[in-house]
Amino acid sequence: MDPLNHPMVWEGIVMVIGVYGLGYWWVSYDPMRHWPIVAVGILGKFFGLLGFLFNYLQGIIPFEFIYTLFTNDFIWWIPFFLILKEVHFQH
Repeated sequence: MDPLNHPMVWEGIVMVIGVYGLGYWWVSYDPMRHWPIVAVGILGKFFGLLGFLFNYLQGIIPFEFIYTLFTNDFIWWIPFFLILKEVHFQH
């Protein structure tokens, strides 16, 4: 892969990560109350996988790129799922 040299792309990524960070910070105080932010988070993590598959199948990125998904996306699936399950399927 050639290194990216597009400052606008990197600035956009930093902005999105910063916004997610604020959202997750708010959620940390009361996950059940702020479940819509959790829902957006789990969608983002799921679309991260779809983006990887789309780019891998087109030969744009190597398969080894999947390791970033373990630390950035997959690790969040379980807690996000458990929060949403608790909110929507309470006893």
